[in-house]
Amino acid sequence: LCILIPARWCRRHKVTDKAPKGFTGLMHMFVMYVYDEVIKPTLGKDSEKYAPYLLTCFFFIFVANIMGIVPFPPGGGNLTGNITITFFLAICTFLVTNFSGTKHYWKDIFWPDVPAWLKVPVPLMPVIEIFGIFTKPFALMVRLFANMMAGHAIALALTCIIFIMATMGVVLSSSMTIVSVGMSIFMMLLEILVSFIQALVFTMLSAVFISLARVHEAEG
Repeated sequence: LCILIPARWCRRHKVTDKAPKGFTGLMHMFVMYVYDEVIKPTLGKDSEKYAPYLLTCFFFIFVANIMGIVPFPPGGGNLTGNITITFFLAICTFLVTNFSGTKHYWKDIFWPDVPAWLKVPVPLMPVIEIFGIFTKPFALMVRLFANMMAGHAIALALTCIIFIMATMGVVLSSSMTIVSVGMSIFMMLLEILVSFIQALVFTMLSAVFISLARVHEAEG
């Protein structure tokens, strides 16, 4: 819906028409911001080719993060706090990156421009480069999972203060309840910002990894 509704508006209107308002205008703002500030500067001439995948990553992660903050159905589930979900997203970026790799990209991995004794008889640098292929998606997986899990864990810990202090007298219990609720609200507001930042960072790093795989001989 984040993409289909604005896309339907674009099909029915001309470029010279006034900018849309409401939900469509909000989605246009997000799409253009991510495309103009992240995807296009990173990928250049390849930006249109990989924009659909990268925008899908951004909106999926952002919506999943926001739904994890909502305390009632259909929200409430910390989707990106589940490492299997972040693993799947990282695998998608891994496949897109390596299937997009140019000849020069693979040459730099299996036969990098380093002194020969680092490649033969012991292929030290090729092994390190191959290892680097897998550390990139691993970093994507862990950082998204850890950041989202940490935020929810802190919010849960603040809520638990209410129950811990319940047996320590009315005055102390009441005062700590107010503090706990106030801090929980602050954490939820902070989580909204973190949800956007994490989606943006995952998209940005994916774009960087893809751009590194699209290097050509003249650029190397």
